[in-house]
Amino acid sequence: MRQPMTPPMRRYLARFVPAMLAYVGVLVGSLWVIRHLAPTGPLLWALAVAPALPVIAVIAIMGLYLMEETDEFLRSVLAQSMLWGIGVTLTVTTAWGFLENADLLPHPPLYLIFPLFCASMGLAQPLVRWRYQ
Repeated sequence: MRQPMTPPMRRYLARFVPAMLAYVGVLVGSLWVIRHLAPTGPLLWALAVAPALPVIAVIAIMGLYLMEETDEFLRSVLAQSMLWGIGVTLTVTTAWGFLENADLLPHPPLYLIFPLFCASMGLAQPLVRWRYQ
């Protein structure tokens, strides 16, 4: 059974969607400028780090939702899902790091850690909810 959207959920989506659209726009734009205009110095640094800013905003938006949600069950599910996401992320990155030290695996780009956390958290949510049925 699907639960109706709470006002904090609506605010979360109203913040999340523009932040993700900004991420896509900044990522595509900064990569295009870096590849086609070959900037150097501080401009290159600024363009390279620019896609991280919307990601930081998304992290803050997730925290705001956790603080604003008044439904204790929804807040508990989100907090537990985040903990599972953090646990999976730490486990995978730690094990990968040791395998990498032994030259068994390549070095992945670090920007993939946040998507790993989001995917882990997303997969954990239905499992956490299932525990309460």
